[in-house]
Amino acid sequence: MVERRALDMDSPAVSDRFRLFNFTRRDDHVTYLWILRAMDRLREVHQVQVAPDDVAAALRELATAHPEAPVVGRGLRDRLDELHADRVVHRFDDASRAGNLARYRNRQSVYQFSELGYWAYQAVENLLGARIEDVNLSRLVFSEVLDDLRALAEANRTGRDEQVYRRLSRLDSVMEDMGRRSAQFHVTLGEILRSTDASPDVFLRHKNALLVHMSDFMAELDRYLPRLDRAVREVEETGLATLLSRACESDERLFMGREERLADWRRRWQALRAWFVSDDAVPTRAAELHAATRSAVSGVIALLRQITEAQRGGINRSTQLRHLAAWVFDTPDDGAAHALMGAAFNVRSARHLGAAHDDDEQISPTMTWWDAPGVEVSVTLFRSGSTPTAGVPRPVRRNPGAQARLRGAQAADRAAERRAADRLIDQGAHGRVLDEADTRVLLRLVTRALEGRTVVAGRLSSASATGDGTMVRLVPDPAGSTVRTSHGRLHLPGLRLEVSGHRPRTKNP
Repeated sequence: MVERRALDMDSPAVSDRFRLFNFTRRDDHVTYLWILRAMDRLREVHQVQVAPDDVAAALRELATAHPEAPVVGRGLRDRLDELHADRVVHRFDDASRAGNLARYRNRQSVYQFSELGYWAYQAVENLLGARIEDVNLSRLVFSEVLDDLRALAEANRTGRDEQVYRRLSRLDSVMEDMGRRSAQFHVTLGEILRSTDASPDVFLRHKNALLVHMSDFMAELDRYLPRLDRAVREVEETGLATLLSRACESDERLFMGREERLADWRRRWQALRAWFVSDDAVPTRAAELHAATRSAVSGVIALLRQITEAQRGGINRSTQLRHLAAWVFDTPDDGAAHALMGAAFNVRSARHLGAAHDDDEQISPTMTWWDAPGVEVSVTLFRSGSTPTAGVPRPVRRNPGAQARLRGAQAADRAAERRAADRLIDQGAHGRVLDEADTRVLLRLVTRALEGRTVVAGRLSSASATGDGTMVRLVPDPAGSTVRTSHGRLHLPGLRLEVSGHRPRTKNP
């Protein structure tokens, strides 16, 4: 329910977080997983920093209950160092573990989960432990949410700060769990609907429970949605600013400042409000979930009708594939079998064409052909396989009319720039709004002046630039200056802009 701060991370930060999952791509990734499980087992008994001998002992204990757990010997320290290189664990040198001088001279390292490393390990364990049987749409949660909202309004009305914090935290956790459950349910439902072609028996076995589950959820949502809307508005009527301030004061996250905690609780309340309260024409998230569930019910019924009709007629994807396999088996030779399979699945010989991209630096050498952007291929190369040639050079065609028009346009642009330069000299750059031509001339001169600045005694000195009889000077000034243009304001912090006329020097003959 909290705003997803991962969307604000730049590419280097995302790549740095992905390094935490490097252990899943190693050849012995299962061994690394069991090492992390052993460290987690020790962490549960409050043994945060562990030595390789402690990890080996925990692995032996796991092997007694799980025969598939590996027993790592001499390579355990090297694997722990690899996890340290991936920033999954921290490594410290502990001299207190040395019992004699020889062991003291050797490195006695202890290891500890990093905070992000433990999250990465938990993400892998959650992925491995995910089961399709666990998905559901919790229809009983609406009554609990309604009770919590009423209790929250009463706690804010009577000034019980800790009760406000508890109820608001519980609501945030419940809504986050509800969003996760609904997203997981519809993803799993889509997977079931896509996989029923190969195994319709699984779908038919659970279709009744699935339809009843979704129908009960929609009925419960329709019954509670008006009440939840009123309950949210009643909470806001007790004073939203006071509510968030009380939750912020009772929040014990010591690594966040008060303003950060207040902004975080404000985001959480807006997310909770978006579930049940509809403003203007924007539908609530509960209404979107209701529409998605109704569409899923329609899809389940349509698929049920399709499977029933296919079984009644005796023709479905399974019988079609069996008949095709029999036809291919009865073909006289391999050529006829390949021709029949190609016609059945529309498989034809592919002609691969390749060409270099105009800018090779934009394309990473590790990018696959599927993800890389396409390049233009000539029709001659596609049809004949030969690279097209430039052919005989064509004669140069002269167009005096077009050249005269271009010269006239260039002369008009130069005249407009000279008039703009004269206006800058006469009227200055301040106290008025510069038009397009004035802005273009001023920006060109300011750019030249900024590029020509020099450092004198550790400070930037003033700079100037000339053009079309106009001089622009940038003088250091703490007050700075601002120029208004037709496109907005041009701010020059720490610089004062001066515009004057300039007469170029003439050399004596």
